[in-house]
Amino acid sequence: MPGRTAIRVWVAVGTAIVVLAGAGQRPAGAGACSVPMYAYRTGAVIFSERGRTIRVRVQIADTPELQGTGLMCRSSLEPDAGMLFIFPASTREPFWMKNTLIPLTIAFIDVNWHIVEILEMPVAADPTSDDPTRFPLYGPHQPYRYAIEVNAGFFKQREITERAEVRYIPP
Repeated sequence: MPGRTAIRVWVAVGTAIVVLAGAGQRPAGAGACSVPMYAYRTGAVIFSERGRTIRVRVQIADTPELQGTGLMCRSSLEPDAGMLFIFPASTREPFWMKNTLIPLTIAFIDVNWHIVEILEMPVAADPTSDDPTRFPLYGPHQPYRYAIEVNAGFFKQREITERAEVRYIPP
C-alpha cells in the first residue's frame, strides 16, 4: 500500500465507508483488522528472464481507494497471485505494511516496464497499530509508475531480478 502521506486521507475515508456501509471484512485471526471489500479487476504480469517466463495473476489497484486498501487484512495470498498498483504518473511515494498480515515482496516498475527495485516487506510487529510511526516505509531510490506485491520471497525463489523483462496483460 502506498505510504502514510497518501494513505492518511484514504484510511479515514475507508474507515467511514466501513462504518457507513458495513462492508468490512475480518479474516480469522486478524484482530482489529477491518477494511472495505472491493471487487478488483484482474489481469496478469509476465516476468521473463534467462529464457524463463513467470506469470502472476494480479488484482488491479488503480484508484486511490483500491491502492489504499491493497492487500490489507488478508490472511493468505495464492503462490502465483499478487496485486498490481497502477499510478497515473511516476511517483516516489513509499509503501507501508499497515493492516497487512502476510509478509510481502514488492517490485517497483518504471514507466517502461523495467524493474527499478525489489524489496522484502515483513509483517510489522503490530500490523493493526493506529500509530503511523510504528511502520517502516518501503520505497525505491528511483521514481516508479507501477508496483506489484507478491508473497515474500517470490522473486528470490524464482530467480527474478531487476534485469527481468516485465509485461502487463490487462483484463
